Amino acid sequence: MAQPLSPDALLAALRREGVRVVEKTGWRTHNRNHKGPWGGVNGIVIHHTAGTSSLSVCWTGTPSLPGPLCHTHLAKSGTATMLSAGRANHAGTFAANAHQAVVDESSTHPRPDSSEPVDGNAHYYGIEIENLGNGRDPYPDVQYDQAVRWAAAICRAHGWSADSVIGHKEGTRRKIDPSFDMGQFRKDVDERLIHPADWTPGDEPDQENTVPHTIGRFETADRPLIPGKWTTLPIEGVDLLTGARAYQAMAQITAELPDGATLQGRFYHYRTDGSRWTAGLSERQGTAGSTFADFHNSGSIAPSEKLRIEVCYWPVEADDTKPITITTSRLRGLYWK
Repeated sequence: MAQPLSPDALLAALRREGVRVVEKTGWRTHNRNHKGPWGGVNGIVIHHTAGTSSLSVCWTGTPSLPGPLCHTHLAKSGTATMLSAGRANHAGTFAANAHQAVVDESSTHPRPDSSEPVDGNAHYYGIEIENLGNGRDPYPDVQYDQAVRWAAAICRAHGWSADSVIGHKEGTRRKIDPSFDMGQFRKDVDERLIHPADWTPGDEPDQENTVPHTIGRFETADRPLIPGKWTTLPIEGVDLLTGARAYQAMAQITAELPDGATLQGRFYHYRTDGSRWTAGLSERQGTAGSTFADFHNSGSIAPSEKLRIEVCYWPVEADDTKPITITTSRLRGLYWK
């Protein structure tokens, strides 16, 4: 969960990604914050308008559903009009299993449960894409490309993967939008995220940007681990990487771990505002003698974020309070600036 982007930060992220932004007068303070919370945010919801010339209704709303109805309206021409930087009436309620898949950045998005206890308007950015939604009205290439850029820009700004993007139809059984394949849309967002923000499909790759840099860190200082406490592990410092459009990292740890005990590890992105994005955890079982454990992660990381790794020791017996010792720590990997 992250703090929502400020209006300036949101605009800057979209423009870096090549989104053709137009600011509607008053959009920065046009919101429903007085009706409910806005943030922390977990992801992005893609909608189609199910109509034409819908910019006005997205701004004002309807008698039963006041505007704004999204954060951005995307016209057929590819023009992205900013309508809000706060809570907007676009998502409604979501199923808990659908929301949890986004929180976990799962590559699998299950059919939403019928129960919808999650306030989607509090946790999701939303874009309304101008389209009838009947399966026959086309999405012009420029419009679709701008939608991908819009979603990728917000993911990049927060350090999210493309699995933080869902269609409205994936959050609730009540909706059918958007009328395109969200699996393919996420693949297209993911493709953008492995390139720089200013990348355009078809660009000739810059040799300097295609050759990866290497990561190599090593420490032999003993590090005690207290049972049940997540501990950020220094490997020549706690900040392991920053500002990479793509990276692959592997931490290799040797610990004096009792036979049958568990060592868990996970990477995370630490942000300057104190928030963080946390990757999925892995765990290794202790063996007789020294235990060798390896933990992996890949993705992209913003210049304002720091890559770190944390570990947690779980003894065999719940009442065992004796710490263990990490004897060596190594980080290896590749990254692309």
